[in-house]
Amino acid sequence: MFSGSIPALVTPFGPDGAFDEAAYRDLIEWQLAEGSSALVPCGTTGEAATLSVEEHFHIVAVCVDQVKGRVPVIAGAGSNDTRVAIHNIRAAKAAGADCALMVPPYYNRPSQEGIFQHFAAVATSCDLPIMLYNVPGRTVTDIAVETMARLHTAYPQSFVAVKDATGNLARVTQQRLACGGDFIQLSGNDETALAFNAMGGVGCISVTANVAPRLCAAFQAAWAAGDVATARTFHDRLFPLHLAMFTDASPGPVKYAMTKIRPGFPCALRLPMTWPSEASQRAVDAALAVAGLV
Repeated sequence: MFSGSIPALVTPFGPDGAFDEAAYRDLIEWQLAEGSSALVPCGTTGEAATLSVEEHFHIVAVCVDQVKGRVPVIAGAGSNDTRVAIHNIRAAKAAGADCALMVPPYYNRPSQEGIFQHFAAVATSCDLPIMLYNVPGRTVTDIAVETMARLHTAYPQSFVAVKDATGNLARVTQQRLACGGDFIQLSGNDETALAFNAMGGVGCISVTANVAPRLCAAFQAAWAAGDVATARTFHDRLFPLHLAMFTDASPGPVKYAMTKIRPGFPCALRLPMTWPSEASQRAVDAALAVAGLV
């Protein structure tokens, strides 16, 4: 259902902070032409936390409309309020998304039983497939392997995949053994995507793919074809860029990189996100050069 290089799309904002729909549609066309295998609108990199509900699902609908079924659209839709999460997954389905990407409740810090009951309520409210997004570095909450397996077992048509941004590679094997081979695992960290695939993953939801979609797609394609040497070569070429994307608060560095790759792309940030530091900009510039993108 989902595999390969999947960019977590940045959201273009003009100087006045308004969503630039034309630029977003152009970005989507470029991503598809460069080989991206699915798209994620309104995730963390898309500054979803700064979007109103109306903006959020308008942007998802724009993405769906522009894609026109050529690749899956995985819409960011999580919330720490179960009622809001239910509203969000229904809105994602109404917008035409193929799947909802959903974090566990953040800030509240529920127990594992609370996490299970939260997602069970969401799953029984809407039949849209769900990709769990486990990113304890942001949410504080960690979806335990046992909870993930319990959700997949109880609702196999709902919980079909995970975007794993724990950074713990052992989890890939643990989750594969607990959830079975039909459960899709995607890396949420570009820098460990090679090792993640070796452990049983099938792709990456990527920040770097915003600026290097062709290289990220070629990396994933080489791995899928069993060409480990070529995949490692792409990995090494992209590795400095993977790290540079987080030399300041994301998505500041990736939006700065977009100004180098796609001059004129509207890259304003909404507070509390700010433009990256000069040191971060230098790191991005150097990494773009190593990747051969400038």
